[in-house]
Amino acid sequence: MNAPNKSINENIASSLIEEDKLVVDISELQDRCASNNIFVTQPYLPPLEEFFPYLEKIWDNKILTNGGPYHQQLEKALCEYLGVEHLALFTNGTIALVTALQALRITGEVITTPYSFVATAHSLLWNGIKPVFVDIDPNTLNLDPAKIEAAITPQTTAILPVHCYGHPCDVKAIQKIADIYNLKVIYDAAHAFGVQTESGSVLKYGDLSVLSFHATKVFNTFEGGAIVCPDAKTKQRIDHLKNFGFVDELTVVAPGINGKMSELNAAFGLLQLQHIDHAVARRKEIDSIYREKLKNVKGIRCLQDAGEKVQNYSYFPILVEKDFPISREELYQKFKDKNIFARRYFYPLISDFPMYRGMPSAHKENLSVATNAASKVLCLPIYPALTPDEQQRIIEVIAHN
Repeated sequence: MNAPNKSINENIASSLIEEDKLVVDISELQDRCASNNIFVTQPYLPPLEEFFPYLEKIWDNKILTNGGPYHQQLEKALCEYLGVEHLALFTNGTIALVTALQALRITGEVITTPYSFVATAHSLLWNGIKPVFVDIDPNTLNLDPAKIEAAITPQTTAILPVHCYGHPCDVKAIQKIADIYNLKVIYDAAHAFGVQTESGSVLKYGDLSVLSFHATKVFNTFEGGAIVCPDAKTKQRIDHLKNFGFVDELTVVAPGINGKMSELNAAFGLLQLQHIDHAVARRKEIDSIYREKLKNVKGIRCLQDAGEKVQNYSYFPILVEKDFPISREELYQKFKDKNIFARRYFYPLISDFPMYRGMPSAHKENLSVATNAASKVLCLPIYPALTPDEQQRIIEVIAHN
C-alpha cells in the first residue's frame, strides 16, 4: 500500500516542480521583457541607504504629518533652492491648484489653455469656475497672450496659464493684460521646477505659482506639490486652507481641505534636493544628444526653449510634421512595437473631453494651433537613468524611415 502511494506522491511532487519551473521561466521572461522596455519617464531615486536615516528619525519622533520637522525643513530648503520667499507644501499639485483658486477667492470665468494635463481645468470645475479656453502660441505651445483679451468678459476674474514642458509663458505680456483688466494670475508651474528667466525664478510671476512633485516630475517627493506665495500673509491663508481652515485647536476660519504633505514625503524631498543638480545635468545631456541627432531628420521639429536662462529639461517633445515619411500615429505605434513608450502629450486636448467639449470656447475652430500641435506632438523618453544605448534605440526608430 505504501509503495504505490509513495510513487503517486513522487509524481505529484515532480509535476509541481515542473509547474513551478514553468512559473519561474515565465516570470524570468516577463522580467526580461520589462527590462527591455523604455518608458517616457522614470522617477529619479537616490540610493536607498541614504533614505534610512530620515526614516529612523521619523520612527524616533513619531511625527508623521501636520507640519512636522521635515515639512518645515523642506519648505525652507525649497525657498532657498528656488529663489523664492514663501512656499506652502501640499500633498499633490492638483490639491494645490484647487487651494490656490480658493486662496484668491476666484469665481466666475478663468481664461486658460486647452494644451495641458486635465488637472489644470479640473481644478477650476472643482471650484465651480468656468474654464474659458484660449489658443496657444505655435512656437512655445504656451497660452498665446494675443488671444487673451478677446476672451475676457465681465465674468472673467483670472488667467490660469501653464509653463508647458517647463518653458516660461510670456509672463510680461500676460501680466500687462491682467493689470489692465484687474485680473488675478495663477501659474500652473507643474513642469517648471527650477526654471529661471533673466529676472530670476519664473515662479515669482503672477499672484501664485503652483508646483507638482509627482513621481514623473524632475523633482519628486513620491507625491507632492507646493504653492509659491508672494508674502507671508498669503502663505498663512493657504496654510489655513490646506489644514481644514484651522488656526488653532478651537478656531476654524475657512472651509479648508486636507492638503498637507506627510513627513515621509517631505523627508524624501530633502534627500532629492541633494541630487537634483545631478539629475538636471543628466537630462541636459540627453536633451543635447536628441537635438544633435535629430536636427537633420526631415519632418521632425524639436521644440525650442522660450528664452529661459535656466532650463530643467523636464520633457523632450518633438512635432511630427507632414513631410516626415510616416504619421505621428504610425511613429507612436512603431515605438510601441519596439517596447519604447513615447507619449502623445498633450493629446487629446482638455477641451476635447466630455466635461468641456460642449463649451463655446472648446470649439476646434477657436483652437486651431492647439489642435494642430496635439495631432503632431510626441514626447520622447528622458530621465537620468536613460542609457546611451537606449537613447540610440529611440533615435534609430525615428531616423530609419
